[in-house]
Amino acid sequence: MPGTAEADTTPDEYEAVLTAAAAAAPELAAMAPTDRAAMLRAVATALRTHSDELVPLADEDSSLGTARLAGEVNRTAVQLEMFADAVEEGSWLEAIIDPADQDAQPAPRPDLRRMLVPLGPVAVFGASNFPFAFGLCGGDTASALAAGCPVVAKAHPAQPRLSGPYAHVVSDALHSTGAPEGTFAVVHGMDVGRDLVTDPRITAVGFTGSTTGGRALADLAAARPTPIPFYGELGSLNPVFVTPAAARTRGKEIAREFLGSVFLGAGQFCTKPGVLLIPEESDLEDVLAAEAATAPMRLLHAGLGVAFRRLSADLAGFPGVRTITAPTPEDGPADPLAVRPVLVGTTMATLAEHADSLLTECFGPFGLVVTYADPAELVPTAQLFEGTLTATVQGEDASDPHAAALLAELGGATGRLIWNGWPTGVAVSWAQHHGGPYPATTTMHTSVGVTALRRFLRPIAYQSVPDPLLPPALRDRNELGIPRRVDGALTTADVTR
Repeated sequence: MPGTAEADTTPDEYEAVLTAAAAAAPELAAMAPTDRAAMLRAVATALRTHSDELVPLADEDSSLGTARLAGEVNRTAVQLEMFADAVEEGSWLEAIIDPADQDAQPAPRPDLRRMLVPLGPVAVFGASNFPFAFGLCGGDTASALAAGCPVVAKAHPAQPRLSGPYAHVVSDALHSTGAPEGTFAVVHGMDVGRDLVTDPRITAVGFTGSTTGGRALADLAAARPTPIPFYGELGSLNPVFVTPAAARTRGKEIAREFLGSVFLGAGQFCTKPGVLLIPEESDLEDVLAAEAATAPMRLLHAGLGVAFRRLSADLAGFPGVRTITAPTPEDGPADPLAVRPVLVGTTMATLAEHADSLLTECFGPFGLVVTYADPAELVPTAQLFEGTLTATVQGEDASDPHAAALLAELGGATGRLIWNGWPTGVAVSWAQHHGGPYPATTTMHTSVGVTALRRFLRPIAYQSVPDPLLPPALRDRNELGIPRRVDGALTTADVTR
């Protein structure tokens, strides 16, 4: 299984891929839930089987380390299996049946049956920081396939070795289950990415990447003659607020755990806690200065190194900002991917005055530490943050006098509220929500967890359609055995007329 860079997709190749995806859409949508689940489980099994071949290629592309990447392969397989279980369980279809009722108020009601159906072919733009879990067959692809949508994935240019072999493993696994031709394909090239977003055969886009790139593609999706949903995960600061009580009782522990979280994976997690707010009277900043890592860390690609050095130096040199750990000097290491971790500090007053400049995401091992003199400043400071994937409160207990107000304020601008924990680490589960108000994401949906399916589905209602002509999920006999809401009540029973 060679790992070599793929050439840009030619116009003829592109046309063949999109034609096949469009042809596959109705067949994939009509596939029985058990067959679609088997398809997802086959891909999960194939990824585990080929992990020893794929992981070294991903490591060459990313420098993320084989142990981390092997774990990521398993995470990717687990989320595929979770979606397989969900497809079979069936509640995601939101099947609702209101039998005809001549006595209904305010007027007689016809037979109405509603469910969710797949949108059609979906374009997926994977991330470089999670080559497997958010890559070609990551959460966006897994949830789109689970919903019954063919996927055309755009390969990331920072994964030249991995993309081809990864795509082959996924495609071969799907083919082995009898999935329709065109269910999954990969394309390459910057221009091809723009073409995907504007192609009339594409019905939705899943994107994980930079705010600048994501916003440009989102604008293209909105400007189409027929606009389509663009599900973009862009950027997030993920602030952590430490109350005075927590600082007094667990200050050193919080400081050390913050360092472990902010520098995890060289700070290249979308959930990195980029801002830490601590009491001025505490010694947390001293602990951070004494224990912060200073050895160079390797980033995913040279472009990130250039951007990190420039932005971290700008933030460290901003008026009113002090250096806790110094940025990489101009004559730093020859390795273009190597950068020193950077921590800088400022006051709440400076942050409030220059929030537009200081509350800028610096992707990589960078953290901003903000000290406050009065805990009454916490809630007004929380209002300075734009939408985030996560927000964390490090408090003492439920009686902490500042916790409730902080949680209430932060809940209005984040997708996941964390109490006495850390945002790095996104559990794959039914209840997970990985999203948030703009600019964290471009919609209110999640890209992790079972409800990620909802992005690639649309509702349709059938009125007075004969039972044999209805989709299986809505027929009188509940042959799929799924939960349905019949005449207002949840049940798995058949409909009796």
